[in-house]
Amino acid sequence: MFARLAHNFIKNGYYPTDEVTMQRIVQMLRCAGTASHRMLDPCCGEGAALADVRHSLLEAAAAQDPGAKIAIEALGIEFDQERAWHAKQCLDRVIHADFHDVVVKPRSIGLLFLNPPYGFGVSDKASANARTVDAEKAERLERTFLFKCTPLLAQHGVLVFLLPHYALDEDMRAHLARNYQNVQAFMAPEQRFRQCVIVAARRKSGNASKQVMEMLAQVQTGEGVQELPEEWVSEPYVVPAVVDGEFNFHAVRIDAPQLGDELDRYRQHLLWEGFDAHFHRASYVCRPTLREMTPWHLALSLAAGQVTGHFRSVQGREFLLKGDTFKHKQRTVTSEVNEKGEASQVITMLDRFVPVINAIEFTPDHRLGQIVKVA
Repeated sequence: MFARLAHNFIKNGYYPTDEVTMQRIVQMLRCAGTASHRMLDPCCGEGAALADVRHSLLEAAAAQDPGAKIAIEALGIEFDQERAWHAKQCLDRVIHADFHDVVVKPRSIGLLFLNPPYGFGVSDKASANARTVDAEKAERLERTFLFKCTPLLAQHGVLVFLLPHYALDEDMRAHLARNYQNVQAFMAPEQRFRQCVIVAARRKSGNASKQVMEMLAQVQTGEGVQELPEEWVSEPYVVPAVVDGEFNFHAVRIDAPQLGDELDRYRQHLLWEGFDAHFHRASYVCRPTLREMTPWHLALSLAAGQVTGHFRSVQGREFLLKGDTFKHKQRTVTSEVNEKGEASQVITMLDRFVPVINAIEFTPDHRLGQIVKVA
């Protein structure tokens, strides 16, 4: 269902994964246990591919253990605005931004579904007078995404990497051989984009396996490579569970529509929703005291902000009052002379809280607007 939607978005260098290839890929994957899992597609498009993967993994887990409680968090990043907002309806969290402007916690992803843009990126070293883009001056986008995404995978995390087989250069082959184990490569059933599918599990970086290097070199030629099987009979690739307690997934820069979407999502946790509950002083009426307040009680009332508002005096003058207190240091100096005739001086600093009532004249005459101090 999700894959059919991809055909509505084939434009601007976007190469969605076809339905047949997706059906065969999901057979190779399983989730470990019943804990929480996390998947990421850094070029998620409209979200169809990752939504298919999550749906299939949940179905497989339910078939194996109907009572199992498993949670899969599907995350996506997409540069195109139209596709990104469509993906937000399919996945748990999607960021509309450049992948290079998104912060993702390293070693926090259990499954990385990587189908990056195909072709060469823009090189900063390219000469202004150059007429063509040379491969030595611009790095392929497939290699850029692979190198930057690998640190995001947790140990034993699963990589599903789709790219044109001819783009699998020596640098990518060496990177895969050094950082992954159980590396397998197949040709995609649909060869419209001349794709191959590489599946592997993350391991600690080490020496490159010569056997893996030779196998991937054969894949680059596109000759004699097995097609992705219709039925997966080998051991499945197991997606590890999430073990981190804190996870970072946010964009460095965010646009106004996404900010509004985030505010709507977390509206119940914002202060504005409880504005009336937090700022409801106006609904209370200050009751008059039973007797005239002493200076100490007056100071407490002023400090608490209870002496404030609009007042009218007996003589008809009107004021806007604001009560407050300030701390005044009282300095006392005493001199003493002991039996030996030695003099000493003791300085004592005593803090005193002095109540003050400032007011603005509201009386409609020549005093209007004057600031006065009420004694």
